[in-house]
Amino acid sequence: MRVVVTRPENPARRTAERLQDLGHEPVLLPLTRAIHHPDAAAASLAGPHSALAVTSAEAVRVLSALGERLTPFLGQTLYAVGETTANAAADAGFRDVRAGPGTGAGLAELIAGYASRLDAPLLYLAGKPRSPKFEEGLHGKGVAFAVSEVYEMAPIAYDETFVRGALLDPPADAVLLYSRETARLFWDFAAPHLKELASMRLLCLSDNVAEIIPREFHRNIKIARHPDEEGIFALL
Repeated sequence: MRVVVTRPENPARRTAERLQDLGHEPVLLPLTRAIHHPDAAAASLAGPHSALAVTSAEAVRVLSALGERLTPFLGQTLYAVGETTANAAADAGFRDVRAGPGTGAGLAELIAGYASRLDAPLLYLAGKPRSPKFEEGLHGKGVAFAVSEVYEMAPIAYDETFVRGALLDPPADAVLLYSRETARLFWDFAAPHLKELASMRLLCLSDNVAEIIPREFHRNIKIARHPDEEGIFALL
């Protein structure tokens, strides 16, 4: 199949290699690029907090950029949204990493189970924009937390000719959608070509991502059983 990959460039290339190994034709269409704010991360780490939480490996990359400034915090408990982010945190040197089930709501449930041990607010190292599910879950469980926005995902602009070539030369068979924001941005680019893409499969990481897709295309949606890349690849 001809598969559109909407992830940021570095992870998109790894995904493209996997697609090629499976016999598919990847089409790279990164919709955002990461802008890191390491000074914001350093300042928030210096404040009072009981543990760390991350819902993206991008936040771990920001922390890794701190170098030796991160060393005093590597022994702290870090709650990661899923296995991929947890592995990134372990690779960065964190020694007490606890992985959630892959969703923000699930991570909030996990942390709530340890809430009695938190003697200071949890520090959530977040991106912008982001889904509200994790913070809503923490609020609902009465977990005290502070948010530090340590990166942002800036949209990438493409001209119409490039987008048309990526999506229609020849028509894409599927698109991989990993987040609500990329789903929203993709739909903006795809809107002028929806008639030609009427049969395109919309492979979504989670229900949260699928909510962005207009109702008339819900018949094309497939949702990963597990909210990670293994889950989304199982839909191909």
